[in-house]
Amino acid sequence: MGKISVFESVSLDGVMQGLGRPDEDTRGGFRHGGWGEGYGDHVIGQFAGAGMANTTAMLFGRRSYEDLLAHWTSVTEPNPFTDTLVNQRKYVVSRDRRTRLCYPNSTLLAGEAAETVTRLKRELDGVITVIGSGELVRSLHAAGLVDEYVLLIHPIVLGSGTRLFGDGDRSDLKLEESVTSTTGVVIARYQV
Repeated sequence: MGKISVFESVSLDGVMQGLGRPDEDTRGGFRHGGWGEGYGDHVIGQFAGAGMANTTAMLFGRRSYEDLLAHWTSVTEPNPFTDTLVNQRKYVVSRDRRTRLCYPNSTLLAGEAAETVTRLKRELDGVITVIGSGELVRSLHAAGLVDEYVLLIHPIVLGSGTRLFGDGDRSDLKLEESVTSTTGVVIARYQV
């Protein structure tokens, strides 16, 4: 049986929207895009690399899949993300059965996330890592399908934006590991 691991960067106030670029996600008038710039370091890189080495497959919502792959496949300078994103087995959740997946090693999970991901967890062994995909994460969280959260908690308060967790029931998590980057990002691995 597969294990769902959510790997997510959040601000101190829980915002996960628009981490990478000013124009990444401006929904709702979000004006803090690119807020994660300047926080990356070797500690985060090593932690992320080790996690990706243990990943069996990646799981995305349609919007994050399209945005992340379009961005990282257009970057010309060498980086550790492009090859991993292109070569890793990817599953994309979409309610629209007509969704076209334009990148290699991609499989569409058409329908409701709780149903399609439940089947995926039964079919795959190993770690299935979710990156970004806030709406998908909230849906999986509500359905009790997330096994682990790896949160990169940045020392910044944005005050607005889409938060990783919306309203819902209480969830108790157990801290399994924590590491602090040289830039003050706390990387915390929680078991659900």
